[in-house]
Amino acid sequence: MYGTWEPVAPMLREKFKWRPHKNESTDAEHRGGVTRNSEEGAVMALERRGDIVRFEHKGQPRGGRSPAEQTKPFKITKRQVYEAYKRIKANGGLSDNLYKLWNRLVSGSYHPHPVRRVEIPKGNGSVRPLGIPTVADRIAQMVVKQVIEPELDRCFHPDSYGYRPRKSAHQALAKAKQRCWQRPWVLDMDIKGFFDSIDHELLMRAVDKHVKEKWQRLYIERWLKAPVEHSDGRLEERGKGTPQGGVISPLMANLFLHYVFDVWAEKHWPGIQFERYADDIVCHCVSEGVAKHLKQVLTERFAACGLTLHQGKTKIVYCKSSYYRQDYQETSFDFLGYTFRPRLARSRNGNLMVIFTPAINRKSAKRIRQIMRYWHLSRQQKLDVSALSNGFWSRVQGWINYYGQFGRGELRRVLFHLDEHIIRWAQRKYKKLRRKSRAIRWLRRVRKACPFLFAHWRLRVNDSWTIRAV
Repeated sequence: MYGTWEPVAPMLREKFKWRPHKNESTDAEHRGGVTRNSEEGAVMALERRGDIVRFEHKGQPRGGRSPAEQTKPFKITKRQVYEAYKRIKANGGLSDNLYKLWNRLVSGSYHPHPVRRVEIPKGNGSVRPLGIPTVADRIAQMVVKQVIEPELDRCFHPDSYGYRPRKSAHQALAKAKQRCWQRPWVLDMDIKGFFDSIDHELLMRAVDKHVKEKWQRLYIERWLKAPVEHSDGRLEERGKGTPQGGVISPLMANLFLHYVFDVWAEKHWPGIQFERYADDIVCHCVSEGVAKHLKQVLTERFAACGLTLHQGKTKIVYCKSSYYRQDYQETSFDFLGYTFRPRLARSRNGNLMVIFTPAINRKSAKRIRQIMRYWHLSRQQKLDVSALSNGFWSRVQGWINYYGQFGRGELRRVLFHLDEHIIRWAQRKYKKLRRKSRAIRWLRRVRKACPFLFAHWRLRVNDSWTIRAV
């Protein structure tokens, strides 16, 4: 081949002359790999521009794997790593060289970096510790998660709603609302420091049962044992728990509680009704005695698995309504940002009644009001009313999408404060509206002329008959 290169060089140069082809592969398919566009090749660091490439066609290797991939002990394709990269990139993560990460994954030499500890302050004065892996570790975790999640999800209980595809918090809330009308007693449970208390040995037993690939089990175990790096640079070895900020941590937490609670409860407590969203669990009982016995049994069960129920958040609640009129000290509980409690409502035929229904809780309402104050809308004098609306439209619409599914009347009372901020903005911007009464009339005219100008004006109480809490 090389002896005949010089005489035919002009002809070959013309034949292989470079021409722009948008979105076509820059890594030829006959070089032993899958076709990639220029963006993927740059990310995977597969192109070597300026190098001499021999045009030797050896055909596609058996199984679609390149010779380099065939020599690796683990079967992980570059496509899997690239798809995981795109998922992480969509969430704000980037990585410079995926080829190095892929090479380490398939060779078995990949070891995760220490997990950075970040403490998030909570409303009660305590802190919530989060473990933040590096971007490369997040991509590696996404590779494993994309492979094992479909198989694990088929095994999970239908009343487990947290961090699962095609499951949502609204589904858990709707099911809890329905069952509160059927059974008057609720055991509301919360596990104390759940993510930091997961027993590695018990979790790996569940992993070994469902995860068949050796490389997946190997890397899951390494992620569990990765040390924690504190803000002062100190490294701490970890004997239990999984970092709450990890990509694969919610899946591992669901797998752990699937055997600790879901399967065990169905086996030892037939006919139990519950909703579980990660470590927040609501059980429905037919009587107070059954609820107390269930609480005692589950406390012992969780203790045997290394978990502890939060004494301040675990309680027995009576779902009081027009149908269940017994007096009890606890008649409300919080679940997924909503408060379930008796509320005075008007039925469709106009009669007043008491129903046990969810609505936005006080903690979430207080946080929304704090955010609205932080915006300082009255200082945005350079904006007109349309630009003012665009500035916070998406944020308010997000609140409506989540908290407006149940008890819209309560949410309207919270978002009413936004109108107060708009009125103060108008008073400072327009001289004719210095008096509050004039600013209120102006806002009413604007709302009548443009009823969809602000996101919270679109909120309607169509199905909710709720008047107030009782």
